[in-house]
Amino acid sequence: MDTRNDSRELRVSQMRWEADGVLSVRLCDPSGEELPSWQPGAHLALHLPGGLVREFSLCSDPQDRDGWTVAVLREPSSRGGSAYVHTQLRVGDLITVDGPRNNFGLEDAERYLLIAGGIGITPILAMARELESRGADWRMLYAGRWVTTMAFLAELDRIGAGKVELHADDEAGGPPDLAATLADVDGRTLVYVCGPEPLLAAVEEQLADPGRLRLERFKAPEPIAPPEGGDQPFDIVCAGSGRRIHVPVDTTALAALEAAGVPMPSSCTEGICGTCETGVIAGTVDHRDFLLTEDEKSAQTTMFVCVSRALTPELTLDVS
Repeated sequence: MDTRNDSRELRVSQMRWEADGVLSVRLCDPSGEELPSWQPGAHLALHLPGGLVREFSLCSDPQDRDGWTVAVLREPSSRGGSAYVHTQLRVGDLITVDGPRNNFGLEDAERYLLIAGGIGITPILAMARELESRGADWRMLYAGRWVTTMAFLAELDRIGAGKVELHADDEAGGPPDLAATLADVDGRTLVYVCGPEPLLAAVEEQLADPGRLRLERFKAPEPIAPPEGGDQPFDIVCAGSGRRIHVPVDTTALAALEAAGVPMPSSCTEGICGTCETGVIAGTVDHRDFLLTEDEKSAQTTMFVCVSRALTPELTLDVS
């Protein structure tokens, strides 16, 4: 699932308004070195003051190794991440970054339908760039509530004029006709969607073949219910040290590991960002994330410790 590189300190080299409430931030190596390569769909985890770690999708050109760009929407209900970027981050600041990591990568297909809602355009924009450079067969629906809040419109026109359908609810008088957009999706087409939960839910409901769908969520939907009989306590065996850590019914695996002094990267605590992905060596996981495919869940080789638990009395994890 996850493509991890070491953490690194980067310098903010540019900040620019891309639309109302949307600020792009370009990050470069302070010494001018090239940055690692990445694939469309990847995101960065930015370490912000107060111990905050927040994920933002890369939206720049994957071929540009001189810098990475993310775009940040100012959220009215921000827990500190977007508010800090918009009000306190400045050009020249140094910031610690993890990644790139990718739980939303492009897979091979004959045709692609890209659907973006609001700030969900960020990973979709990088995908459009890549697909156009390949000469792939692709088209896009980009929807927003107001046209003034829709970022990268000029860039989209440059990349894929004639392939991108723009839909602003304020100009169209309502949401897009997803049924029409999805009507010609067949077994040769993969559908990539990123945006708010109502958009994702509507696509899931209307797409005839769910096997053609690839999603990236900003927020988790309703939590996945525990198995019949409810949650059970279990033990984590740390493969690197042999330590045994007990996980009570009312505690997550992540919280138990952190309480025991095991350093664990984490951010969303909802099973949607991938930051806390941890290798599974033995035992059976009760997967409750919104990232793994059914095949990946069945493989029982990785888990997201912020939400998933054990179906066996113990799990051996690749931690120390």
